[in-house]
Formats: sequence, structure tokens, C-alpha cells
Amino acid sequence: MKKRIAFFDFDGTITTKDTLLEIIKFQKGSFRFYLGFILNAPFLILYILKIISNQQAKERMLTHFFGKMSLPAFQEKCDAFALDVIPTLVRPKAMIEIEKLQSTNTDIVIVSASAENWIIQWCKKNNLQLAGTRLETRGVQLTGKIDGANCYGEEKVRRIKERYDLSQYQEIYCYGDTNGDKPMLGLATIQFYAPFR
Repeated sequence: MKKRIAFFDFDGTITTKDTLLEIIKFQKGSFRFYLGFILNAPFLILYILKIISNQQAKERMLTHFFGKMSLPAFQEKCDAFALDVIPTLVRPKAMIEIEKLQSTNTDIVIVSASAENWIIQWCKKNNLQLAGTRLETRGVQLTGKIDGANCYGEEKVRRIKERYDLSQYQEIYCYGDTNGDKPMLGLATIQFYAPFR
């Protein structure tokens, strides 16, 4: 029997919306969400113009909205978001594919640029493994920075190879929907680009 593993991007591939934006709205409310984006518009323009990196833009937003927030309070809200909101964002076709793979005993890993904090409980509920961006803390507070590298692009490949010996698998499925997923898709024996839209 062939040994199989499947790697799924999360935002846009499994979900219909970017969960970073949704977790900000969930935790801070729509008014503070839009105000925060207006205040940080110059940095977002620099990112669009490719003057600053994906990670720098993301850390700017994380610092603005969550910097110095206590980790227990942040995590409590993340867990509520994972269980109450994420299910409403998931593409039905994606869940059908996940359940089909689970029925064949395929190992399934969510590989996401979003922070593990607001995905982990959804993954646990659905018996999925997770490799996501990790947030830096100082004591019991978030700093607003990313711990290590944003789990995006080549970092997805590095994180996968760090945890899994791909030579042990005869079939490797990869699912993604942006340029940031293309390095991961390159690991696949069978790849799917934006398959659930």
C-alpha cells in the first residue's frame, strides 16, 4: 500500500478569505480594523511596490493590532475564532477533499503563512497536522514580531523538510493558490493549483 502525504495551503486554498484580516476584525472590531489599515497605509503601499517584504508588512500589522497583548487573552480569542468563525470560511470542496484523503489514511498537513495560534484548534478538531507562522513572545506578551521566518514561499518547503522525510512517501499531494505556494507545489508528485474555486 502506498504511503501518502498531503500539504495544504490554508488562506485562499481552504478558506474563502484571508484569516489574518478576519482575526483582526474578530478581535478588534470593524472600526479599529479599518482605522488600523488607514494608519498603516504607507507601509502597505511599500509592500505592494515590493520595497518591503511580506514579513515586514505582516509584522507591521501584527505589531499595530496585537503588539503587547497578553498571550493568554490573545489565544483565548484565537481559539474561539478557530471553532466559531473558520468553519464559516472553509470551502466545502476543500473539506470534501480532506475527508476523502483521510479515508485513505493519507497524512494531512496544513502549511500556512497565518499564525498557528488561530488555526490550531480548527486543525485539532479535524485531525490535521499544522506547520504555520509562529509569533514571537516576550514573557506572556506578544511582541508583534514573527518568531523566525514567515511560513511563506521557500520557508514552507524548509518547514516541511524539517519535519517530514519525504523519501518515505510514494505520493505527495500539494494544494495551493498563490505564488507563495509554488515552492511547496514543487515538492509534489501530484499538485493542485486553486482547485476548490
